[in-house]
Amino acid sequence: MKSLTASEIHTIDTQHIWHPYASLTHPVPAYNVVSADGVRLQLADGRSLIDGMSSWWCAIHGYNHPVLNDALTTQLEQMAHVMFGGLTHAPAAQLAKRLVSLTPEPLDKVFFSDSGSVSVEVAIKMALQYWQSQGRPEKSRLLALKNGYHGDTFAAMSVCDPETGMHHMFKGMLAQQVFSEAPRCKFGVQFNPASIDDFEAKICQHANELAAVIVEPVVQGAGGMRFYSPQYLAAVRELCDRHNVLLIADEIATGFGRTGKLFACEWADISPDIMCLGKALTGGYLTLAATLCNEKISNGICQGEAGVFMHGPTFMANPLACAVANASIDLLLDSPWQKRVERIEAQLKVGLAPCADMKNVRDVRVLGAIGVVEMNAAVDIPRIQKLFVDAGVWLRPFGKLVYVMPPYVIDSADLNQLTSAMVNILSQQSG
Repeated sequence: MKSLTASEIHTIDTQHIWHPYASLTHPVPAYNVVSADGVRLQLADGRSLIDGMSSWWCAIHGYNHPVLNDALTTQLEQMAHVMFGGLTHAPAAQLAKRLVSLTPEPLDKVFFSDSGSVSVEVAIKMALQYWQSQGRPEKSRLLALKNGYHGDTFAAMSVCDPETGMHHMFKGMLAQQVFSEAPRCKFGVQFNPASIDDFEAKICQHANELAAVIVEPVVQGAGGMRFYSPQYLAAVRELCDRHNVLLIADEIATGFGRTGKLFACEWADISPDIMCLGKALTGGYLTLAATLCNEKISNGICQGEAGVFMHGPTFMANPLACAVANASIDLLLDSPWQKRVERIEAQLKVGLAPCADMKNVRDVRVLGAIGVVEMNAAVDIPRIQKLFVDAGVWLRPFGKLVYVMPPYVIDSADLNQLTSAMVNILSQQSG
């Protein structure tokens, strides 16, 4: 097949390709990337952009990393894929062992899937089947937090914010879940016990029908990029135990160091009954996710009516994805990742501080390798996107939020260019 010219790619893209969260009648420009290396994206027109998004938070080691490239090519010489029904292989076994050793005890059972949204579907399904197996079919709803986001598939959409979330138009078609007010206790601020009152009221009221609570630990991601107190999370764990409700921790965005802890649950020193992992699991190379649970859940399901967990993705535990995930985890743990994230956090706090004085900025917040500038009004995404590209950086705002989540390997000069672009361009928006 002959290679396409940049013009041909543009024509095909505009005529046939539907991008995420995009309109086909009023399309936002899609910039043509021809290669990526380190923290830079090379465009077809010759421009180079510093990636501040880590490709939606997953490329923590940057691009074209020789260790990850080698892991893929080595595994490719053995097998690219094999079904996981009735078969197993070393990359999956190695990855499962590693995840069990790294995640909070007693999470020791691993179910692989092929995307973060599906890992949430699996987690919800586990919780529902667990209670079915216990003879408690009435425990069939979930309690979630407003401003939360858990994915784009149907069960995942049902636990996203039902009013302000991106899936509100599907509200009448989704399972009707229970929602508590978003945590009002900010990270790093003295915890006010009253901030858990609404959650406590909801779990008390609905305990008999709740299968599980689902939360994004400490950081609410695409639902608002909000950081809340670890003590709130600890209180959620205690209330789940008190009312016999399972706890699902969605660590898809926060796992593998993004908040400064390997997993955000560590901030509260708690262990969920079920944990979802994805995004950075493979360092951004291939799509892979995992849902972990404890033995209480696995035994409860497998000793029930079905005797098995009723789920099985075709590309479950893909060997290529598992191999690169093993290499990515080794690469992370063998690196000074904590110091890198601490340096990024410190530089983001300094670099984004001028935004706090802008009249159109509502809030500036930083945690780990996450920096957020919340505007008072939604930004014009096509316009501001072009301004960022012209400044040599890649940032993808949404709604009122302009944020940065760079690869951990970014150096100070490149991070300074990212934050300077944010300050300069947002100052124009505030003028």
